[in-house]
Amino acid sequence: MNIKIDKEYVLQTAKQLLEFNSPSGFCFEIMELIQSWTNSLGYDFETTNKGCGVITIPGKSNEQVIGLSAHVDTLGAMVRSITSKGTLKFTIIGGPIVPTLDSEYCQIRTREGKIYTGTFLSTSPSIHVFEDSKSKKRDPENMEVRIDECVKSKEDVLNLGISPGDFIFFDPKTTITESGFIKSRFIDDKASVACLIGLLELFKREKIVPTYTTKLFISTYEEVGHGSSYIPSDITELISVDMGCIGDDLSCTEYDVSICAKDSGGPYDYNMTTDLVNLAKENELSYAVDIYPMYGSDTVAALRGGQDIRGALIGPGVHASHGMERTHYSAMENTMKLLYLYLTK
Repeated sequence: MNIKIDKEYVLQTAKQLLEFNSPSGFCFEIMELIQSWTNSLGYDFETTNKGCGVITIPGKSNEQVIGLSAHVDTLGAMVRSITSKGTLKFTIIGGPIVPTLDSEYCQIRTREGKIYTGTFLSTSPSIHVFEDSKSKKRDPENMEVRIDECVKSKEDVLNLGISPGDFIFFDPKTTITESGFIKSRFIDDKASVACLIGLLELFKREKIVPTYTTKLFISTYEEVGHGSSYIPSDITELISVDMGCIGDDLSCTEYDVSICAKDSGGPYDYNMTTDLVNLAKENELSYAVDIYPMYGSDTVAALRGGQDIRGALIGPGVHASHGMERTHYSAMENTMKLLYLYLTK
């Protein structure tokens, strides 16, 4: 098997995506970036009313249309209210592990597009002042954002143009190591988006035509549950390309492509899953088959949205999901190879 993936292209694509702010509900800017990449590779790009992207790869046959879905939206926060002392209370977007936000840098974006910096902190942030500085629960009720501006009151903050409903972006702290690890917030699911863009680049460079017309669906509301609730009606089967879980009772590692047999939405299509397992096994890919009871994918959103499709779920193994995540390039490479094999079988 000689699949000529451009490793540097994939890693640089991942880095750009990871460093670009795109919490659920604020993906229009990053979609412009993805559209520019798609157009430069010569593929059609369409945008749904909801802001999702559809990239079409013509196939040898239109008898079926294969969908590959990955989500570019991430976890995040919004300004909930402004305190009398000039700090911000926040509401979370999606399901971040909130204690991991303590002491993290962030940006606040106003409706007018002005950016301010700040820090998530406990309301008992100093060990020299607060007896409960170590024990206080880290949740939105007991945390706030300290703004890096000279503010002493709610009025001071309002005068900056900050108001409830403004987005708060987490600092992703993206790092790619020489040993091939990618560590960052939001590897779920930007590593998978990078895999799809890398696959697109491979097909263009090597003039590869998939067996069936293929549509890449880049969703923008997955973290809040309805990313791919609508997909193009001609898609007959959908593979969600999303992170694989790592932990107790699971086989997946940071080097594997995960093939999920069942998650909180129930079993995935048996025949599609079997095809994926057999392709991985026959081609000696590093893979794992697991069950994720506390997980839901864009395929589940599509099925619950009433789409008449077969569905599956694969993706690179990611450690510490919804916290400070990490994966290895090997997991991305195995994911891309499995997708290539499935699309060209």
